Amino acid sequence: MAEEKQYDVIIIGAGPGGMTTALYASRANLKVVMLDRGAYGGNLNNTASIVNYSGFKDVQGPELAEKMYQGATQFGAEYAYGTVTKVEVDGANKKVTTDMGETYVAPVLVIGTGSDHRKLGVPGEEEFGGRGVSYCAVCDGAFFKGKHLVVVGGGDSAVEEGLYLTQLAAKVTVLVRRGELRAQPMLQDEARKNPKMEFVFNTSVTEIIGDDVKVTGVKTHNNVTGADGELAADGVFIYVGNIPLTKPFADLGILDDQGWVKTDTVMRTSIPGIFAIGDVRETPLRQIATAVGDGAIAGQQAYQYITSHE
Repeated sequence: MAEEKQYDVIIIGAGPGGMTTALYASRANLKVVMLDRGAYGGNLNNTASIVNYSGFKDVQGPELAEKMYQGATQFGAEYAYGTVTKVEVDGANKKVTTDMGETYVAPVLVIGTGSDHRKLGVPGEEEFGGRGVSYCAVCDGAFFKGKHLVVVGGGDSAVEEGLYLTQLAAKVTVLVRRGELRAQPMLQDEARKNPKMEFVFNTSVTEIIGDDVKVTGVKTHNNVTGADGELAADGVFIYVGNIPLTKPFADLGILDDQGWVKTDTVMRTSIPGIFAIGDVRETPLRQIATAVGDGAIAGQQAYQYITSHE
């Protein structure tokens, strides 16, 4: 059995919130480790252009992730790869086990696991995953140069990623199940001015269709008229919201009915020494800026918690 690794603070998730927590906590001379199942930066690595993070007029997601990581580790915070498989509360300590066979122990645990893309749940979605169905324009857009693409969704992500895809595709059709967009007005204005972008409202995707190799289109349903239709497409990019990545914490009693972590205004959960930050928590706004703010608060709270329990 591997020896337990002792820290002051364990952070699960190395996104903007987690890295900011690491910066603040390690600067307070705490021993900190960030655990993540992927590259540091989280969803920043799947974002082409960020224009709403203060201090940057326009910055690429991976570039911002690298800058944040350099800041997070400058005072000694560590980064370790692994998927969390078990979380236990053992008296004052929290134990975290990963699929790498490592166990980490600390009095403070900060949950920053974020969220994942919500799926449509229609026939063909799973079947054509990696063969025309995608949830990441930055990752997969280059495979569709000169093609016709469908984007499903009406929020910021759908419009923003749709705009990115117009740089590669011949045409981008955005299918919106409501009668209007929910995206920010600035994004809507930019999208409507783009000659490669078309919006179809009150329309839901009922099936993703294709041949033996790839996607060939989608079946649709008009939510007002009841008419069914079909739209040819070479790829389908889906942006219909997110679901929390909180499975390892399901038995701790800190989640709401939808699976988000419940916290107070200083990121504390109902369990002393466990905090949550960023997109994973119950919050009205999920942005890079809010995750960073959460992380700063959690880092300071971690220090206060440890010093008050010494």
